[in-house]
Amino acid sequence: MAYTLTNLQTDIRNYTEVDSNVLSDSVLSTIIKNAENKIYRDTDTDDDRFYATSNLQAGNRYVTIPTDLRIIRYAQLTDSSGNQVYLEQRDTSFMAEYYDTPGTSSGLPKYYANWDANYWVVAPTPDSTYLITLAYNKQPASILDSPGSTAGTYTSNKYQDLLLYACLIETYAYLKGPADMLQYYTQAYQQAQQSYAIEQQGRRRRDEYTDGVIRTPLKSVNPSQ
Repeated sequence: MAYTLTNLQTDIRNYTEVDSNVLSDSVLSTIIKNAENKIYRDTDTDDDRFYATSNLQAGNRYVTIPTDLRIIRYAQLTDSSGNQVYLEQRDTSFMAEYYDTPGTSSGLPKYYANWDANYWVVAPTPDSTYLITLAYNKQPASILDSPGSTAGTYTSNKYQDLLLYACLIETYAYLKGPADMLQYYTQAYQQAQQSYAIEQQGRRRRDEYTDGVIRTPLKSVNPSQ
């Protein structure tokens, strides 16, 4: 059964045998959000991948970062002839040394760097308008975003055990519950997270035609032995 916010809250209270007088909706909101963040940081998932396009302007070397960006994956430019070029990531110190006249339009950008929390910087400074495609991992959707919705999220719909165990770890830590229960759900979460990572970062990124079918080696003893 896919989780909605309501039945996830119910299961957390049922598993811990603690009612809403202690685990209020506001307390559980913090617990659930922490659990979702834990899952997000532990595993790279295809659901968090996103793409955005923008235009570099001549004479302006700064690129506004999308507000939901968490991790940069790559940046790609398209020139006026339709040719696609991948930018190479560098430190801002490298950018300052490589191109020490940033206010002057120079040519097709070759490098990019994180400038601050809101901007990237490219070098050389663009001499024309270039289409830029930003590939990044976005801020994941939360089950808390639409409290009354039955739609759920990618995790709550497909990986209910992972979400529940992550929530129970946070809940037992909040309740200062028995150490053995915290240990049990920590181990349960680690097992669920490991299989989740294998699927997301391994099996989903393989192609049967190119990579072949996954095979488990079998120990075969020579009959003569």
